[in-house]
Amino acid sequence: MDKSEKSLDEWRDELDEAQFQVCRLGATERPFSGRYTNCRTEGVYHCACCGQALFASQAKFDSGCGWPSYFQPVDEHALVRKDDFSHGMFRIEVKCSGCDAHLGHVFPDGPEPTGLRYCINSVALELKAS
Repeated sequence: MDKSEKSLDEWRDELDEAQFQVCRLGATERPFSGRYTNCRTEGVYHCACCGQALFASQAKFDSGCGWPSYFQPVDEHALVRKDDFSHGMFRIEVKCSGCDAHLGHVFPDGPEPTGLRYCINSVALELKAS
């Protein structure tokens, strides 16, 4: 079975409560609370739900926003972008293309070479150190 076809009950059984709330229900972890916010370990960050590679540590930067930030994904096809009008504002939501997990949002205020800031919840990620 493709992971994106799992029911919410199946996801609830597989994920811890924080992962379920963020990845499947679109919640957000508190700023500066995530395990990868200040992480400097080299490697690749994968989706905590399906294991798809999402971001390389070389693309990580300290944006000061309180969540791990990256200026580009490992592959443009690893992410799906979706307009998000929740909370009375417009943002672009970022989801894993492999399983539709909510990861965070992308903003146009990042560093070169892309000028983008992918602001991602730590609980949505799993670092595989190199």
